[in-house]
Amino acid sequence: MIDPVALLQALIAEPSVTPARGGVFDVLQMALVPLGFVVDRFEAGEPPNGPVENLLAVRAGAGPLFAFAGHLDVVPPGEGWTGSPWDGEVRGGMVYGRGAVDMKGAVAAFVAAAAAVPETACALVVTGDEEGPALHGTRALIERMRARGIAPAMCLVGEPTSVTRLGDTVKIGRRGSLYLTIEVPGKQGHVAYPHLADNPVPKLIRALAAIDAIRLDGGTDWFQPSNIEITDIGVGNPTSNVIPARASARLSVRFNDLHRGEALVARLTAMVKEHAPTAVVTARVSGESFLTAPGPLSDLVSAAVAEVTGLSSELSTSGGTSDARFLTEVCPVVELGLINATMHQVDEAVAVEDVEGLAAIYEAVLRRIVACTS
Repeated sequence: MIDPVALLQALIAEPSVTPARGGVFDVLQMALVPLGFVVDRFEAGEPPNGPVENLLAVRAGAGPLFAFAGHLDVVPPGEGWTGSPWDGEVRGGMVYGRGAVDMKGAVAAFVAAAAAVPETACALVVTGDEEGPALHGTRALIERMRARGIAPAMCLVGEPTSVTRLGDTVKIGRRGSLYLTIEVPGKQGHVAYPHLADNPVPKLIRALAAIDAIRLDGGTDWFQPSNIEITDIGVGNPTSNVIPARASARLSVRFNDLHRGEALVARLTAMVKEHAPTAVVTARVSGESFLTAPGPLSDLVSAAVAEVTGLSSELSTSGGTSDARFLTEVCPVVELGLINATMHQVDEAVAVEDVEGLAAIYEAVLRRIVACTS
């Protein structure tokens, strides 16, 4: 048997600011090998966004292959912690440390659940690059699985989805996201002689006003309305009597399953060009929207939550993106994890009983799979 709290403390004790490598993966591997898992650790990517370490662990057994997916990298701890962000200290029934909630606690619960149900076919898909650019993490793991012919039937991502009580929310989808940068060139000149210059600012303002007036949609049965947010405007002008040579803006778009990233990029680029023909528009689609329609997987996980906690989970698509956006290419995916109140905060902490409770929920999921296939 595996004590999920002790394993969580051991994982916290290995600093693993993104991209994570080394010691934290050693701890996980040492916990998995005695449970019958074949562990494949590999690095992907080159600087500046790599190398990234990833771990794919697979155990043969009864029933369809069920995958737990997550990450061991964490955001920087920041200043002002009551204790060390890396000691995993237990105070007042809470485990403190960077990654306790997001998401070393869930990874520890994965292992404890797998240990408790040793007869199941199970996989752990764990990256060191989720909090960073996410270029060489789960995407590389998916390529590895395909190359090895590993095809999970279902996947549960351990992101911290719970809001006020453990298990109160199961994520069955996420909105997509894209980032757009607009650079409008002009010609610098004296403000008293505008005819000798070319001011890029009014062009940019008109383009942004047109974009800001867009109503992309009114939402769907499972998704809130898509939204476009202007996040930065700049001209780099050090004085007030000079027409600037350039003006720029950044936008962030979160979109539901009525849209695709490339189509939105094309639409927004065309609007910018209408008002600023010489503008340079660059875009990055960080993830497409996805939805795992309510059905066998969400029913399985919700039933496990009800068994352990007595709660009826809300099915939701709220929040930001996660690596589930990549894993949905492989198999049906849902997300269930710890209470998210302190993730990324100073003094990040999780209740001991919630770590144990999450392990019990994951165990109940595996036992139900065995029961359905026996």
